[in-house]
Amino acid sequence: MAGAVLAVPAIGFTTVYAVLRFANFAIAAHMAIGAFAGYVVNAWLGLPAWAAVVGAFLGAGIIGVASDFIALRPLRGQGALTVAIASIALNLMLENAIRFGFGNAPRNYAIPLVRDWTLGPIRIGPQQVENAVIAVTAMTLLFLFLGLTSTGKAMRAVADNPVLADIKGIDPERMARFAVGLGMGLGGIGGMLIGLDTSIDPLLGFRSILSVFAAAVVGGLGSIPGAVVGGLVIGLAEELSLLALPATYKGAVGFLAILLTLSFRPRGLLGGRAT
Repeated sequence: MAGAVLAVPAIGFTTVYAVLRFANFAIAAHMAIGAFAGYVVNAWLGLPAWAAVVGAFLGAGIIGVASDFIALRPLRGQGALTVAIASIALNLMLENAIRFGFGNAPRNYAIPLVRDWTLGPIRIGPQQVENAVIAVTAMTLLFLFLGLTSTGKAMRAVADNPVLADIKGIDPERMARFAVGLGMGLGGIGGMLIGLDTSIDPLLGFRSILSVFAAAVVGGLGSIPGAVVGGLVIGLAEELSLLALPATYKGAVGFLAILLTLSFRPRGLLGGRAT
């Protein structure tokens, strides 16, 4: 379940990378933006969780497109490293904007508390099951969109060869905006799903970005199916590590996964194309 939830923002991260060819670490702030957008829809407007998920996607996606256009698009000609560093600065600005608007105190969604299900020694939270279902639904809709719609196929064409796609009449810049909106929207859904299981605060995405990045690297940067596999691998590894390590060392799993992947299979498990 943890892997399924982690795969959603990892797909968002790798979607942006596949089309624009840089690591946009501002997805951490957009995870928090999505979480708070969902909170507004759920706790302030009184709408159910499914409507809040839609709000999280739209809120993070719209702000993602606007922030990319203002802060990152002018720097794309300077190289991938420059834009990646700028995305870290953008992330800090957006996190502080959330802090100014909502404060630092943790907040909870207006959802009913339900007892865990007990199956022998195993305890399963109903909210975790619901989160996994939402994550799988979001991933399924994404794959259908990429495989069946003309816009999705155009995005894949730009990701594979932007020059050839431009010759064929596909506007790479339009697809780039669409990829950013889609990627950051998925990051927003991931942030809300994490918040549904715990609580939300402005640093929600910052605490998760290492795991998201590790999932994308393990699966293969630029590979959407790879992000799904990477999310499941990292999520499972992080949860199993709690059997042997204190919870404070859970984050080390991401570091170790990135180190091992770059050492033995730099292109990831599903072989994202080389840069």
